[in-house]
Amino acid sequence: MLAALARWITKGRYRRWYEAHFRMPEVAQTRVWRTLLSHGRRTAYGRTYGLDPRMTPADFARDVPLVTYDELAPWVRRMTEGESSVLWPGKVRWFARSSGTASQRSKLIPVPPEMLRYGHFRGGKDMLMLYFRAYPRSRIIGGKILKLGGTVSYDPERGIYTGDLSGILIRHLPFWARKRSFPPQSLALLPDWHEKIERIARTSVHQDIRALAGIPSWFQTLLTRVLELTGKKHLREIWPRLEAFFHGGIHYHPYREGFERMAGGPLRTLAVYNATEGFFGLADRPGKEEFLLALDHATYYEFIPTDRFQGTASTDIRSLAQVEKDVEYAPVITNASGLWRYIIGDTLRFTSVRPYRFVLTGRTTHFLNIVGEELSAFHTEKAVAEASRLHGAEIDNYTVAPIFMQGTRKAAHEWVIEFRHPPRDLSAFVRDLDRLLRQFNSDYDIKRQKNISLDPPLVHAAPRGLFEKWLAAHGKLGGQHKVPRLLPRRDTVEELLAMMEQMSN
Repeated sequence: MLAALARWITKGRYRRWYEAHFRMPEVAQTRVWRTLLSHGRRTAYGRTYGLDPRMTPADFARDVPLVTYDELAPWVRRMTEGESSVLWPGKVRWFARSSGTASQRSKLIPVPPEMLRYGHFRGGKDMLMLYFRAYPRSRIIGGKILKLGGTVSYDPERGIYTGDLSGILIRHLPFWARKRSFPPQSLALLPDWHEKIERIARTSVHQDIRALAGIPSWFQTLLTRVLELTGKKHLREIWPRLEAFFHGGIHYHPYREGFERMAGGPLRTLAVYNATEGFFGLADRPGKEEFLLALDHATYYEFIPTDRFQGTASTDIRSLAQVEKDVEYAPVITNASGLWRYIIGDTLRFTSVRPYRFVLTGRTTHFLNIVGEELSAFHTEKAVAEASRLHGAEIDNYTVAPIFMQGTRKAAHEWVIEFRHPPRDLSAFVRDLDRLLRQFNSDYDIKRQKNISLDPPLVHAAPRGLFEKWLAAHGKLGGQHKVPRLLPRRDTVEELLAMMEQMSN
């Protein structure tokens, strides 16, 4: 029975997936685009901008504007108030709440049935398909996959559901996935994050957990509690068949060593790029954090070179066939969430074309460039991971903000890092962090030479629980919310430093 289920997941989809991603990727994208336009023509947005499957790509680029959430917010508001066929045909009742890491203001992203079926759930099935092809002797289906997600609430006045995408997915899991998932919905959707963590930790120890699925930083909290409750040193003393971690949301490599230490040995890993706005990629080679662009998952892509990025006023926009290897782009998506030429805010760099593989490099609003250093989250993640390895450290979270030039004071970067296991020598850790940033980023290196315009980084070792306290203060505890890594302003770091002072008193 279990072997038949694994074969169904693997073989029933692989031929179509391979054709779309390796043999005819541009054809697959054209099919998705035409299907989206067929739906879009039956909406208020489609009538406003002339959406029609007979459009040419030139018509589409000319007539349909680039947008961010601010431009779509009035249209989404009409949907949440009950109006049908605004951005997508029919009445949408489910909305995923997301602030990403770019804004303090929540965004509501429509989640129609077509996005669930052909976007998120098709992506989840592909994840398992690729895992079983890579590890045909895997036995994860014989036990449970432990998932850690957010919650969903119902608004009876408007008749809509809002919440974390992970909570919406849990509510709509197909029957075969529900039977192999833990915890049950009643526990998975608890609104109180601390109660949820405690109850999942206490009940999961009696389950046959064989895989984990979620955001690494939140899983660290849960798994630490599991070990505390049981008094065990390693997770495999509790779950002897634990073999895999399906992860997304943030880069895994700063957390890898800590997870393997908790597990009692290596974990097989597979990364997914499943954002609130859609399913955009997965690592087709397990163990890598290099994504294969998801080309038949209800999303059509365009790309803006980041060195030409001007927000919604950008004019240099490339099709999939026009992208180049080793160039950084800001993706523009059109998909079954009713997002039409929507700038999602992430940045990526293609490591290959045909097949279209890429790494995430940061956010269009998340970088530090106060003196031309062009520092992105891609650089900081690599540097933090390597510095931690060199100094036997493990991190929970971090954020970086600028110190601006003032008078004779030079610019610098101010870090707040919460360590799970601190480095043996913080000063030596900081020196290596700086050295690695210079190694990974030539612009940063130039600005750091002889401290010409950029002083060494200033690093604060935060007390345990600081970032959780900050997230709770902003109503972002749990779910898919993440700590902002790099921000061009000092608001967040000033709040964190004030909280550190309060916690020390």
